[in-house]
Amino acid sequence: MNEKSRPNVVLIITDDQGYGTVGVHGNDQVRTPYMDRLANEGVAFDRFYGHPLCSPSRAALMTGRYFYRTGILHTSRGGALMSGDEVTAAELFRDAGYRTGIFGKWHLGDNYPMRPMDQGFEKAVWHKGGGIGQPPVRPNSYFDSLLWREGEEFQAKGYCTDVFFDEALAFIEEHQSEPFFIYIPT
Repeated sequence: MNEKSRPNVVLIITDDQGYGTVGVHGNDQVRTPYMDRLANEGVAFDRFYGHPLCSPSRAALMTGRYFYRTGILHTSRGGALMSGDEVTAAELFRDAGYRTGIFGKWHLGDNYPMRPMDQGFEKAVWHKGGGIGQPPVRPNSYFDSLLWREGEEFQAKGYCTDVFFDEALAFIEEHQSEPFFIYIPT
């Protein structure tokens, strides 16, 4: 791949969003102009099967494998859920010379070797496994959440989605002259 053919990649996955909940797919009740623009001007994936739980779908997306082959069958806080030999999209992009970052819910393993920074992400601002607001880290609501940056816990200020997107925008600014892959799983 030559330097000119290496586009920047911003992969956004939204949790608990149905196909028809955005304007680009016919919803005329809720305005989603920015998401509609991203779908119309970028690449939208609309031919797929997701798992009813978010983590198996995230594992399939990150590895390109069926979820059951990754070992991720549910959400859970704690152990390294996927095998350390799983190859993620972040590792492939990193190895191709891209800068890589994740800003959002990882949910594929909290401990070595499955933390985001072990799986190809050089910059990681993430929420650990389990849903935001779920035990054992309560109170951890969507506002002023307990998050992780480069392996250190920190108390975010504001709505977690705003924190994730602000961090992603800073990463884009910092690496605008280099090819980058950022993953924003909300």
